[in-house]
Amino acid sequence: MNDSIPVHPTPSAPPPAKDGGAGFSTAKVVSKLPKDATPAQLDSAIQANFKPAPINWSSQPDTLHLPGHPVPKSMADMVFQKFGSGTFFEGKPYYHPEIKGGQQGVAGDPIPYNIARDDIISTILIFCFIVAVVGFSQSARFIVLQLKTMFRQPSEKTTEISETASELRFLLFFVMQTCLLGALIGFFSMRDKIAANLVDDQHIAIIVFGVVILLYFILKVVLYQLTGWVFFDKKQTRQWMKFMLFSFSTIGVVLYPLVLLDAYFNLSVKTTLTCVAIIVILFKLLAFYKSFLIFFSKKAIYLQFFLYFCALEIVPLFAMLACLVVSGNYFK
Repeated sequence: MNDSIPVHPTPSAPPPAKDGGAGFSTAKVVSKLPKDATPAQLDSAIQANFKPAPINWSSQPDTLHLPGHPVPKSMADMVFQKFGSGTFFEGKPYYHPEIKGGQQGVAGDPIPYNIARDDIISTILIFCFIVAVVGFSQSARFIVLQLKTMFRQPSEKTTEISETASELRFLLFFVMQTCLLGALIGFFSMRDKIAANLVDDQHIAIIVFGVVILLYFILKVVLYQLTGWVFFDKKQTRQWMKFMLFSFSTIGVVLYPLVLLDAYFNLSVKTTLTCVAIIVILFKLLAFYKSFLIFFSKKAIYLQFFLYFCALEIVPLFAMLACLVVSGNYFK
């Protein structure tokens, strides 16, 4: 049986031509082959007609040498690996590959700072919410007792119920929450006034404001302990310290919705500061009435009471506000 696949005879390469002939080139060699010649046949024909000649390096000196390097005597003296492994400026005092030399494209406008996109502020607000929920559940008895005795003085024969360690611990967390929220409000106010000149690291300002408010609270505790030790008995001082701890913690709970509105719903700073001023004034009036009930209700010494309240409540408050303003000016 005959094979149905046709077999074409392999074309023979043209006879080798003499190198250096007039007009001799690879095109003439290829033109003599059949049109259906394969690439391997073309390569064989070219190799049969052309033989590589030895390379004769020039013995003349290189006048176009690399800048900064001496003129080599011959081509054998050139060490090409040295130039391929490094750069021309390597080892020089101006060589700084760690500095970015440029950028691709055109720089766009940076996204402006937004409080709602600040992860640290969001973390602080979530932490304050968790502290408030857990604190209310653990200090409910203390809060109810303070609310019952808010506008009346308990009888001297009434047995005083002492708070537990867990209640005090969570009340201290409430104090820290008040300091953090007050620091955020101070930061919002400062950023609204000096936004163009504010430093880049804005969270340091929040920490500084929180420390100032915490020092204000500690100063009040020390002053009330000293005056209570000198002028009043231990029971009255203890009652006042419980009320001050309760009122300061409650201020933080009331400020929490304001901070949320300012951070996520673009509440104006002017409205926020107005609400904060109203809240502080209301709590100061409540403290004014409570201190009168505890310390001066039976003595009727009104002038001394007014001086006492101004010295321990109003003066430290204005001193704290002045420290916040001075601290804000340092962050320009």
